[in-house]
Amino acid sequence: MKELEKNFDPQSVEKRIYANWREKGYFKPSDNKEKETFTIVIPPPNVTGQLHMGHALDETLQDILIRYKRMKGYAALWVPGTDHAGIATQIKVEENLRVNEGLTRYDLGRDKFLERVWAWKNKYGSRIIEQLETLGSSCDWDRLRFTMDDGLSRAVREVFNNLYEKGLIYRGYRIINWCPKCTTALSDAEVEYAEEAGHFWHIRYPVKGSDEYVTVATTRPETMLGDTAVAVNPADERYTHLVGKTLILPLVGREIPVIADDYVDLEFGTGCVKITPAHDPNDFMVGQRHSLAVIRVMDDNAKINAEGGKYEGMDRYEARAAILKDLEAGGYLVKTEDHVHNVGKCYRCGTTVEPLTSDQWFVKMGPMIQPAIDAVKDGSIKFVPERFTKTYINWMENLHDWCISRQLWWGHRIPAFYCDKCGEMTVSREDITVCPKCGAPVRQDEDVLDTWFSSALWPFSTLGWPEDTDDLKRFFPTDVLVTGYDIISFWVSRMIFSSIEQTKQAPFSTVFIHGLVRDAQGRKMSKSLGNGIDPIEIIDKYGADALRFALATGNSPGNDMRFSDEKIEAARNFTNKIWNAARFVLMNLTVDNCALPDADKLHVEDKWILSVYNRTVSEVSANIDKFEVGVALSKLYDFVWDIFCDWYIELIKPRLLSDNKEDSENAQRVILYVLTGTLQMLHPYMPFVTEELYQALPHDVESIMISSYPEYDEKLVFTDDEAHMAAVIEAIRAIRNRRAEMNVAPSKKATVHIVTDNKDAFNEQTSVFFKKLASASDVALCDKYEEEGAVSIITPSARIYIPLGELVDMEAEKARLEKEAEKMRGEIERIEKKLGNEGFVSKAPAAVIEGERKKLAAYKEKLSGIEETLKKF
Repeated sequence: MKELEKNFDPQSVEKRIYANWREKGYFKPSDNKEKETFTIVIPPPNVTGQLHMGHALDETLQDILIRYKRMKGYAALWVPGTDHAGIATQIKVEENLRVNEGLTRYDLGRDKFLERVWAWKNKYGSRIIEQLETLGSSCDWDRLRFTMDDGLSRAVREVFNNLYEKGLIYRGYRIINWCPKCTTALSDAEVEYAEEAGHFWHIRYPVKGSDEYVTVATTRPETMLGDTAVAVNPADERYTHLVGKTLILPLVGREIPVIADDYVDLEFGTGCVKITPAHDPNDFMVGQRHSLAVIRVMDDNAKINAEGGKYEGMDRYEARAAILKDLEAGGYLVKTEDHVHNVGKCYRCGTTVEPLTSDQWFVKMGPMIQPAIDAVKDGSIKFVPERFTKTYINWMENLHDWCISRQLWWGHRIPAFYCDKCGEMTVSREDITVCPKCGAPVRQDEDVLDTWFSSALWPFSTLGWPEDTDDLKRFFPTDVLVTGYDIISFWVSRMIFSSIEQTKQAPFSTVFIHGLVRDAQGRKMSKSLGNGIDPIEIIDKYGADALRFALATGNSPGNDMRFSDEKIEAARNFTNKIWNAARFVLMNLTVDNCALPDADKLHVEDKWILSVYNRTVSEVSANIDKFEVGVALSKLYDFVWDIFCDWYIELIKPRLLSDNKEDSENAQRVILYVLTGTLQMLHPYMPFVTEELYQALPHDVESIMISSYPEYDEKLVFTDDEAHMAAVIEAIRAIRNRRAEMNVAPSKKATVHIVTDNKDAFNEQTSVFFKKLASASDVALCDKYEEEGAVSIITPSARIYIPLGELVDMEAEKARLEKEAEKMRGEIERIEKKLGNEGFVSKAPAAVIEGERKKLAAYKEKLSGIEETLKKF
């Protein structure tokens, strides 16, 4: 045992404790192959990122689960790692080059630029790992992985080749989402939609050799330069006579056909739709059905190219303004309507995405969708909460082929090699330098893979796949994936179909979904609002335990949570509460173990605390097993604060200081047993303070994190004693409340008369509690009490009487009550007049009227109580 400082100082404790855990190897899973395994793989944060509140929540929840399972006896493995984050990292390094050296990546060339990125990664890549350690994350750091390390790179090559050989990866000229700022293709999941105010421009397209025309409406008039048809519905009688005829494309002069296609909605707009196969995904499909030309009119920077004639070189929005001006001048612009529509934005930089046709690499999703859906429908994978199953299935059922190529330099380079001599393309697991067909030199594809391609392999690639490693055999499939609902489509879905396709197994059995961390007003944290909270600053000020406690408090699977100053203050106060409780126990401790006394040596208050503690153990375990970590923490908080600190410590203080050595030691053993078990239950949430206290108390395992989690024990069920003690506490609490209502100081002692049939609860042994905790000068247990002028307190188990004269100055109290009664009568009269006013009742909202009625009832009830008390005077 060691003496504790007066106050808990996280800054002097946390680094020392964490270093000791790492040095002792506690984060490693047990080598005992007989133990059941429990595995979590960390959602890899960006290698150049910093810890934000979303990370802090995510890692806290994972650490709670992994510490809990480790203490439950599992061989628990938490695999850490980071993601190379293709677009994000490349943008950071390019910006750094531009600002500090006035250079672009093209000035350096690919190899030199990649050297800079690796240098950046090596300099800043460990920052977030260090921050995860600061939070207390008990990952097995010896198994740290990176999505571009050698092993994971090999896994990426293997999967690419496997899919290519099965015909599930192909290169094709298709419509894709393009970010003009990041100058790369994006998958559908990387496009975020937001409502924007825009316009519908109605444009007249003349029919060749006729005075007729058709009117089309568009939100992107600049794309008309690439129109190759106008479509109408085949059932639309208004345009039947025009199908097959030719239109003259305004400003361009190109002849384009009128085609019939069911894609056109008869009821929407004019019923005529301009078809631009190179710049709209739906138009692209129509164009394929009708063998239309595909004319791309923008370059990779969203500037008009040579196909745009006089508008060449203009930015898309500059071209839009010029085209509209020319359409109006030519008499082609019919009208302009305001229109609110969804606009796709790049998830990374927020730039409006431009649909473009491009030669890209795709994964053919069709054959992989159904097995991934079936794995969830048949229960192999369970979402918590269950409602996110629908989100997942809806996404999977509407998947298009996945565009996996990115026009970046940082990332897994596509393993396709081209021979310019014979035209052969070779996809290979290893780099090649010569064409296997003709022997000429080859060049590798310039593009890299979507970051999510490698992330999709994370649950099995981190454990050694494609090699049949011991880790893969022992820890895969993993058990739980903890992640936010915002990346179900980005990441969760891809891990599921990738794992099933490559390993024939689901990657995990449970997906535990959490929400976002919002500010105290419920707003999303963002730079623009200036409401972001740096978790490292919170840790520096309050400690990691307080941050973890605040993040877990009130946490409910799948729901957003609010983070506030009040929460972190409450967390600090709770830390201080348990610290002070432990200090008190230590100062009164002479025993060196917490072996419980025999049941016949236990007092009623001992049996009560042990029974309540035992039930808390059962309920907290059940809640954590159901991922209700917030509910479990709430029960622990209530037990520590209300039951253990506020009641049990106070109840046994006289025994701890007693001259009766055996009784004192019995009380010490009980309080030590309960305190140790409570610290063990709190450890997954608050690892540092619980370890510091555990080390100060007598203990038989060298660290709390490798001690056994408390188990429910039938021998600690004392149902009757618990009920008896609960009745006593209820009576003491009722006396305290009544004295507080009467403004009687705790120092004012008075005789307490208790009338009850429950002699098992109210007896000589429990009478001492009324003297200590209810300011009783004496306690009289009686069959009846008929004296006048006493305060009456009724509980379900007893009637309690306290002579009023012993509590208050009778005349002063009578005057106070008469004044209060007069005030109540005034309030009652005011509300009755209000409710009797027809004008008020007819105009006021129902909720307001109901509120007034409730106030009236409350005032009448209070008046009745005052008048009853006055009668007794």
